[in-house]
Amino acid sequence: QVQLVESGGGLVQPGGSLRLSCAASGIEFRIYNMGWYRQAPGKQRELVATITYGGSTNYADSVKGRFTISRDNAKNTVYLQMNSLKPEDTAMYYCNAGGTAIGYWGKGTLVTVSS
Repeated sequence: QVQLVESGGGLVQPGGSLRLSCAASGIEFRIYNMGWYRQAPGKQRELVATITYGGSTNYADSVKGRFTISRDNAKNTVYLQMNSLKPEDTAMYYCNAGGTAIGYWGKGTLVTVSS
């Protein structure tokens, strides 16, 4: 059974930082492309960042220079380091394995950026 479990969300002030983690099980993690997506209230789910099995990364323009995606294949975990957070980063953040078409999703972790 495939499981993706996100953690690390919470309430943070503007300008602050959070580190999200996504622990994967039930898949051969090292060969999967992984990604972080987010969905704000009333909006569609959008790409935040992806990392290929080879370590290549891609970011949404809105987070470039502020967020960093990384992976630890020994721990079957993908991370999202989020710095200089803005109120518009408030959303449910979801981990994805294998792409949006046929991949797997976690249940999400909520990030709220507010003073």
